[in-house]
Amino acid sequence: MSSTTVLILSTIAAFFPTLFYVIIIYWADRYEKEPLWLLTSAFLWGAIPSIIVAYIANSLLSIPFYWLAGQNGGDALAASLIAPPVEETIKGLAVLGIFLLWRHEIDSPLDGIIYGAMVGMGFAMIENIYYFVNTYNSGGAEAWGINILMRGILFGLNHALFTSMTGLGVALARMATNQLVRFAAPIGGWMAAMFLHFVHNAAVSTGNALCLLAFLSDWGGVALVLIIIIWALYQERRWLKEYLVEEVSNYTLTVNQYKLASSSRQRAKYNWNQLLTQGPRAYFAAVHFFRKCSELAYKKHHHMLFADEKSGELIDLLRSELRENNHLII
Repeated sequence: MSSTTVLILSTIAAFFPTLFYVIIIYWADRYEKEPLWLLTSAFLWGAIPSIIVAYIANSLLSIPFYWLAGQNGGDALAASLIAPPVEETIKGLAVLGIFLLWRHEIDSPLDGIIYGAMVGMGFAMIENIYYFVNTYNSGGAEAWGINILMRGILFGLNHALFTSMTGLGVALARMATNQLVRFAAPIGGWMAAMFLHFVHNAAVSTGNALCLLAFLSDWGGVALVLIIIIWALYQERRWLKEYLVEEVSNYTLTVNQYKLASSSRQRAKYNWNQLLTQGPRAYFAAVHFFRKCSELAYKKHHHMLFADEKSGELIDLLRSELRENNHLII
């Protein structure tokens, strides 16, 4: 194949698994979808500046290892000791930036996981294109196909997993009332991201013998994150039930709206029914209404924890908006 063909096919091979995983990650946020523009920004941070800065930093900081251990040893040492802290720090800056500039968008641990995973998916897609092309050029079509299977499918969620740990730490700090937790959680999440990254890179750098360890580490981590996501969704549903029930008595919501808002399954059923019977406008109106219900519950929880003036103002604003639009939801 020509260089152009290899690049195009490698891009396609990196893009579609990434798209599949991104859709799953986005779907997991059942009660309040994060803004698409902010998710896209997180993805692009991972795909463009993170890759560029990581490539330069990895190259410069790896030079002493190549002097000491030669090409093969330098590759293994750099991948294990340089790449994890460099890449997880650069990727983690995106989550930190969201926390500093748009912290009102982080309402639960799940939000931190999703933002971190989006950054990781952007990084993984561009990195995979680079490795796919290099593998074809050095090993031919067979090695190229194996590399696509390994990096795109079997290890396709590894960068999302790593940076989701940083995102989780930042989200826990956002929700914490204890000063020690607020300080330690982001650092702990960042260290967990680096450790998981180190285990993966160290295992795959040693050759086929320890690839199983990398597989178990990565998918074991994914399983752990899945458990955290399920717990976070359960917690969010509990917030909805707890904080929206009084909105029935003060006429913000009807009883039926409260029941719909408190169940992701009932929400989805209602939204799709609106789409099929009333059209896209009614569908998006319902989605928007239920998203505001979730925001109201989350802001009430935040106000319960911190009693801050800003969340109190947002609660009043959300109540007014829901009352103005509750005639749209039967």
